[in-house]
Amino acid sequence: MNELYSCQQAIDQCAAAHTFAIAHLYKEEKTMDMHIHNCYELYYSVSGGKQFLIDNKLYAIEPGDLFVINQYESHKITRADKTTHERIVLSIHPEYPKQLSSCKTNLDACFSQRSDSFCHRISLSKEKQNRFLYYINKIIVADGYASDIYEKAAFMELLILVNRLSLTGPLPTEPDNSVCNHHVDDILSYINQNISSPLTLSELSKEFFLSESYICRIFKSATGTTINKYITARRISIAKSLLSDGVSVMTAYEKSGFTDYSAFFKAFTKAVGISPKKYARYSS
Repeated sequence: MNELYSCQQAIDQCAAAHTFAIAHLYKEEKTMDMHIHNCYELYYSVSGGKQFLIDNKLYAIEPGDLFVINQYESHKITRADKTTHERIVLSIHPEYPKQLSSCKTNLDACFSQRSDSFCHRISLSKEKQNRFLYYINKIIVADGYASDIYEKAAFMELLILVNRLSLTGPLPTEPDNSVCNHHVDDILSYINQNISSPLTLSELSKEFFLSESYICRIFKSATGTTINKYITARRISIAKSLLSDGVSVMTAYEKSGFTDYSAFFKAFTKAVGISPKKYARYSS
């Protein structure tokens, strides 16, 4: 398998092949705003030094950290400075792990099982880091006769490792909220608890007894995005999940907290790449 050097290339190749793709990134790409992929993502940090905002959780990124993100979770890298951040990103089509699963083993489990206490970050030991990179290398160097089978076998071994660590291994570390201003932590919690209701900057200002300008400033400083963009991304995540569960487009629109259908349609289509109606048809 060819090793790619752009996240977008990996996402595009994953979508086209309906399997998976690997990107090894050394240089800083243009930082994406709060966004959602139509694929699963395994994000392995080689050098650390950044922060990850995933849904309502803010994580420090250390060397050897592995992040497990599904297709409904909005996320963004923060602390976007010029520091080199080496990482390996796997984009995985959601149907591919299911195809590789057996009646006894669900290789999709680490992506599909989410509880309120779920932690996206797994801090790998040196031994587990070496094993993870060993499987990555096996996939990349596969060549010649039966290379497709060799890639698939190594990928299955990698998924088994990730699932064991995520579901049956040592408990993952909790989100490191010490990196986040305590006001921002409270604001994130409040937004996610009330995401299906109308939310305004004025309401947040009254709730936390802080000025609107101060809230905007500390939120952008801690998360790297604006409050409005964050709320929109979270609502699209919820709408995607609801549509995948088979609810109607109008129900998803109402339950996700949007108050204007035109704004919902435009935001969803821009973020997901297809209209809510088409997404509901293809995913249900």
